[in-house]
This record gives sequence, structure tokens and C-alpha cells, in this order.
Amino acid sequence: MGIDQVIMRAVFLDRDGVINRAPVRDGKPYPPNTLDELEVLDGVPDALAKLRDDGFRLIVVTNQPDVARGAQTRETVESMHAQLTSALPVDEIVTCYHDGDACDCRKPKPGALLEAARRHDIELERSFMVGDRWRDIEAGQRAGCRCLFVDRGYREQQPAAPFVRVDSLAAAAEWILENQ
Repeated sequence: MGIDQVIMRAVFLDRDGVINRAPVRDGKPYPPNTLDELEVLDGVPDALAKLRDDGFRLIVVTNQPDVARGAQTRETVESMHAQLTSALPVDEIVTCYHDGDACDCRKPKPGALLEAARRHDIELERSFMVGDRWRDIEAGQRAGCRCLFVDRGYREQQPAAPFVRVDSLAAAAEWILENQ
């Protein structure tokens, strides 16, 4: 690292259920199927702007296994990401398209966070992970970030402590700005 290179802090964000609405069926969240179904949640643009104004890098880290399963096309996912990056102040969207646990980039493994941290010179100990599922929280914990769990009341495995429970990205941003 050069002498003039600055170490950054980041907020890593899950996509579905944190940034955009995740349709819930039988208590489990799902990604939107089409670009028309992609709906940014209330308060997200303002929350991201406040974090950006405070100097955080904003990196979305998302598992999209439906591509490997044949239920979604990579082109549709990338169109959604293009729309999100044009509308929101995010630095990067890191996507795992794999199914199963064979890769290092699929949450709950921390590989996607670690690689993004390397690319952006991010100090993980000063960074945060915001997610709505146990996999997000575990990935953040394994990467060394402080974690905030957006509790949407899904009927599935809950994350292991430690984490801060919030009800929205707006609440997460407020907590981060007060407790950094």
C-alpha cells in the first residue's frame, strides 16, 4: 500500500430485503423475478446518502443462486444491478451466482466481503454488514465486521450473536452513524 493510500471503511449490504423488497412466500424471502418487480424500499436512498456523506464505501453483497438453478438469467440480475447502481450511491455490487457451498463467495462464507475489502482498501474492523438473513450476519462476522440484522420476521434460522437487531436500513444507518 502506498503512503498516500487511504484505508476506507464500508457498509456491506445484502440486496433482497435490505435494499429492495423481497417477496415473502411461506415465511421465506425471494428475489424479484423481473426488473419491473425490483422495488427499492422506503428510506433506502436517504439512508445510503447519509452513510456516503459520512465517508463509508457502500458495497452490496448478494447471493443469486437462482441463476445456477436455471430459475433466473444472469442478464436479468445484471439489469437489476444496473438500475440499482444508477439510482443509489453504491460503489459496487458483488454477486455470487453459485448454488451450494463449494465457492468462497457465497454467504455465509466471507470471501465476497474479503475480496471487496482488498479491492477497495477497506478496513474490515471499522466496517459493518447489514443483512436480513443469518447468512449475511455470519459472513460479516467471519469477515470481522460489526453486523446489523434487519429483522423481517422470516420463518427461518436466526443469526447467531453478536449482532444489532433493527427493522430497516434506515434504522441500521442511524445506529451505525451513532456507534461507529
